[in-house]
Amino acid sequence: MLSGEKRRIGEDIYMGRNKRFNTTGTCIPSLHYMADTTGMIDKIIEDYIEQGEYFTMNRARQYGKTTTLELLYQKLKDRYIVIDISFEAADEYFQSLGTFARGLVMDIADCLRAQEVSEDLCRAWEAPVSEEFPLRDFGKKITALCRKSDREVILIIDEVDKNADNQIFLTFLGMLREKYLRQRSGRDHTFRSVILAGVYDIKNLKLRLHGPEESKYNSPWNIAADFNVDMSLTEEGICRMLYDYEQDWHTGMDIKSISSQIYSYTSGYPFLVSRLCKLLDEQVAGSGDFPDRPAVWTSGGFQEAVKRIVYESNTLFDDVRKKLDEYPGLSNIIYVILFNGKNIAYTPDNLEIEIGIRFGFLRCIDGQVAVANRIYEMRFYNYFLGEEMAGSNIYSASMRIKNQFIHGKVLDMELILRKFVEHFTDIYGDSTDRFVEENGRRLFLLYIKPIINGTGNYYIEARTRSMGRTDVIVDYLGRQYIVEMKIYHGNEYNLRGENQLMGYLKDYHLQKGYMISFNFNKKKQVGVREVVLGDKVIIEAIV
Repeated sequence: MLSGEKRRIGEDIYMGRNKRFNTTGTCIPSLHYMADTTGMIDKIIEDYIEQGEYFTMNRARQYGKTTTLELLYQKLKDRYIVIDISFEAADEYFQSLGTFARGLVMDIADCLRAQEVSEDLCRAWEAPVSEEFPLRDFGKKITALCRKSDREVILIIDEVDKNADNQIFLTFLGMLREKYLRQRSGRDHTFRSVILAGVYDIKNLKLRLHGPEESKYNSPWNIAADFNVDMSLTEEGICRMLYDYEQDWHTGMDIKSISSQIYSYTSGYPFLVSRLCKLLDEQVAGSGDFPDRPAVWTSGGFQEAVKRIVYESNTLFDDVRKKLDEYPGLSNIIYVILFNGKNIAYTPDNLEIEIGIRFGFLRCIDGQVAVANRIYEMRFYNYFLGEEMAGSNIYSASMRIKNQFIHGKVLDMELILRKFVEHFTDIYGDSTDRFVEENGRRLFLLYIKPIINGTGNYYIEARTRSMGRTDVIVDYLGRQYIVEMKIYHGNEYNLRGENQLMGYLKDYHLQKGYMISFNFNKKKQVGVREVVLGDKVIIEAIV
């Protein structure tokens, strides 16, 4: 029950053991490689706790909330009495106000003794609560503790939304609110700061209790400050973690380059960062082309780890799949972003968008809604395309001849484009322009999927998704292939697209690029041609 229990891990047992990357439970600095989050922890303390704020640390699942709370505890415990508990396994507490009050009394008593609070205060705290008015009596205990203690008291509750749909919890929030307001006016003593950690914003509790048809803001937690701290890991923080790892293992890795790649695929999502590192260290190392740690901490090794995480089953991705099934409106938004290339403006009044951001699937970039990170994007592509593969003619056509596109370890992208034009024309040649415009990107991704499945990955270059173009970056056994897909709007537009593709080839240090133009001109010349522009070559397919 107590989150404080994790601090009593017998660290002496682990003395001498190598650190590991951790993706389960709390990260402990003496046991695990951890990104540097010092700046974030200091900001939370300075901007919220020292200001006496009550707030909810609401972030997506496995976003480092519990680890952040532990780091806060370690930094605050010498100046404050920090009561840190969890509702993770507290279901039995929510049977009645009496059981709730008595359960919290027990847990908080353990926290007080762990921080060497005077025995007199501990015994006073443990006095039985009133049978008739248990929560009111519990509030009086808080007042006595905070008035008599030689240090101010901070309350931290983790996994707070495990029972957030319970009226007893609402009553408890109402008591905290009342005491907060009375303390502000000088008429009570209570916690200096309260931190509630969970996925949902407790201000929006009605959204979780009863659904969107009722007010989203009818919650006693309306006293809480907005929590605006970015909890994603920074590229610099990842560098520090890999530096610590390198000090132990001396792999010779390019720390800055690997950190940049990890960040570019995860956007700093803590679980994904740690999971990729853990896969590199514990699964990719010693397998296939990566016999040891020096071989694995390379771009090739990293791509192998990406391939594994995209296809593996883990607790985070299992939850993602469940949420997509549970919220079809959110699923549709993600589908439209990925396959239709449409701009979706961010608005806080769109329930599906807000849910997507709350779960960590989406984010707002310059007023537009985007998929939160590249790993999620690749996972979503697999999710949506997987549902269509069985009934897709274009997928079946590619599946039948997929082996002819691989020569050694090289992907014959030009041949893929030639065969795609051939099969697309045979299967969809009589389709309407609108069908092609809405489905062209998806059909090419379905076509290429069986060819690279299990060996390569692909993702979309986000900078071009909203420009009438979609640049697919294919990673296959350490090689990258850029395929631009666009709707043809005349020669001038086409030339501009070629020049833009050349810019990407330069960015990726490639000599050859590929282009698919979905052309609705009745006099179009279907086929594949080679365009030489300076020292670059573009293979263009017109369908």
